[in-house]
Order: sequence, then structure tokens, then C-alpha cells
Amino acid sequence: MGSQMIQIIILAGIALFLILRLRNVLGTREGFEKPQETPVPLPPRARDRAFDVIEGGSTDPDVADFADPESATGAALAAMKRIDHDFTVADFTHGARAAYEMILMAYENGDLDTLRQYLSPEVYEPFAKAIEERRAKGYTVEASFGGVREVKLVEARFDAATSEADITMRFVGELTSVVRDPEGRIVEGAPNELKQQKDVWTFTRTMTSDNPNWLLTGTGG
Repeated sequence: MGSQMIQIIILAGIALFLILRLRNVLGTREGFEKPQETPVPLPPRARDRAFDVIEGGSTDPDVADFADPESATGAALAAMKRIDHDFTVADFTHGARAAYEMILMAYENGDLDTLRQYLSPEVYEPFAKAIEERRAKGYTVEASFGGVREVKLVEARFDAATSEADITMRFVGELTSVVRDPEGRIVEGAPNELKQQKDVWTFTRTMTSDNPNWLLTGTGG
């Protein structure tokens, strides 16, 4: 056996020895294994609110999200919820937002049937009169709703004697509106010009009624 072969055998033996030593120290792995990680404790979850809701006890978050629970408005909202257990301020606000768009566009489009359904007689009359005046002049309206930028509950009142509730909301909406005369000339507005509209509306409902709909009973700017 030549000296070169002896050297190869010695090197192979050394390599085998090192492999066995490393295996004892590191262990073995089959396939892909994620390296072991030391679990890091998660920070305690922040409470969503600074108060607890206790049955028959303290603050109702549904009210507190929209008004100071200690205010007259907060007390009125709480009273409404005690009378009608299906009523929530969050759902009302969402519905008021949708009603604002529907009523606003019904007015722009001259949809008296929709207005008659959701407006009190006192509010419906001036709306209908303005629409009839437009029609008498042969005016047409091209309108498109751009969205609601702001919805805010301003005030709430509740009459315990009649169970009648009033909620006043402030809206800031955006829309395009163009009024044309019978010849097609623009008499108001501009195409593709988004204008901002601010309204303060009051909705009314008797909380003991089987009818869940609120009527628009007051308007302002």
C-alpha cells in the first residue's frame, strides 16, 4: 500500500471522527425545521374602553360613543333604549346616514313618493312645493351623490309622557347638481362640480310604536 493511500485513509478517519463529534453536539435534523425560538410574551391587551358595562349599572358604551352619558342627550338616548330594547344609537346613526342620501336625492330627482313616506307633513309640504315650482318652469335636475363627509349626533330628547323621541343629526354631504331650463341651459350648478352641503335634520319616532321608521320632522343648515 502506497504512502498516498495511507494518507487518504488517515484523512478519512479524521473526517469521520469530526462528523461524529459534531453530531453529538448538534443533533440531527430531517427535512426543514424552523429554528427553535424563545417565546416572547405579548403585551397585555389594551382595554377598548375605560369603563365596564354592568347590567343595571354603569355607562352604556352604545350611548357613550355618541354623547356624554351624563348629559341631557345621553339620558334621553338611554331612556329610548329602555323603552325599545331593539333600538341602538349606532344602528340609528347608520340608518340616518342612509336616509340622508335617500331623501336628498329624492328631492333632487323630484321623487315625491319617497319624500311622502319619510317626511312629516310639515317638512314634506315645502319640499313638494319647491319640486312643483321646478316642474312648472320646465326645469330638470341632473344630480349625483358624492358621499357623506360627516355625520354627528347633535342632540336627543325624549318625552316620557308620550314616549316620543327626537334625535337631531348634523350632516355634511357632497353632490353634483345641475338645473337646466326647457332649452337645456344651465340655470344653477355646474357639471362635474362637487359642492358641499351642510344640513341639520331632526328625526322623530314614538318609541312604543310598532313602526320602526323615523320621520324627518325638522330641517336646518
